[in-house]
Amino acid sequence: MAPMEKGFSWSNIAVGATMNMFEVTTLGQPLEVLKTQMAANRAQTFGQAFRTVWSRGGIAGFYQGLIPWAWIEASTKGAVLIFTSAELEKYSMRSFGVSPATASLIGGVGGGVAQAYATMGFCTCMKTVEITRHKQVESGAKPQSTFKVFADIYRREGIAGINKGVNAVALRQATNWGSRMWFARLAESGIRGIRGIKEGEKLGALDKIAASSVGGALATWNQPIEVVRVEMQSALKSLDPNAPTKKTVMNTFSYIYKTNGIRGLYRGVAPRVGLSAWQTVCMVSFADQVKAFIGTSKK
Repeated sequence: MAPMEKGFSWSNIAVGATMNMFEVTTLGQPLEVLKTQMAANRAQTFGQAFRTVWSRGGIAGFYQGLIPWAWIEASTKGAVLIFTSAELEKYSMRSFGVSPATASLIGGVGGGVAQAYATMGFCTCMKTVEITRHKQVESGAKPQSTFKVFADIYRREGIAGINKGVNAVALRQATNWGSRMWFARLAESGIRGIRGIKEGEKLGALDKIAASSVGGALATWNQPIEVVRVEMQSALKSLDPNAPTKKTVMNTFSYIYKTNGIRGLYRGVAPRVGLSAWQTVCMVSFADQVKAFIGTSKK
């Protein structure tokens, strides 16, 4: 964990935006598309989902929704996450004397909730629409542009429609980043113990990457929340008469469990392990190193 400085670290806003843009433009969006494809089409295997995405234009199919929604979301949510989580971590440690791992848990939960309600609701909704609306082509209809979909949803349902599923997003982000940061810091402590590195001494880059990868992978325990979120925001129209017409987190969870069982709630977990590990490496390990390099946290 990078050392703390007094006062607000405003440059963390730039650090968060930059690192999240890097994350999503590299491995993040392809893994997000594959994960969403499997979560929205729960009967598909990993191989079938991969071939379906590939059929949309090869490599380009894996970058569906990157521009503009994923870039807009990444630049804003990354800034909110890093700034909010860093301030909560500092406050928790100074005011309550909690351990770095517990402070990271508090910071991750707070940062996740803040980014969900401040920036992510409409962007995540539109990314999911962009990824799932290919079904319009299969039915013979001409697919609408992303901005046409945005305008239609806003006209029909207003802000609530654009932010559909935002409560599920908030629950996902709180558990995502709380778990990722907590597990990553616990893994760092474990590495310190194994290698005999004292608390306060700098860990090597590979050690921090390994710890973040472990933290990200373990944080995928909440995959059912992600499957519920995708179902609530999906552009696919269900033909199942038992599907809820007005979707909430609870009735959507119940519907998925009844129709697909426990396995349905964990569809897409394989690509999400990779996605979560990469996101944690970028937003914890790499972000710590960038913050230390530019001096947002002093020794």
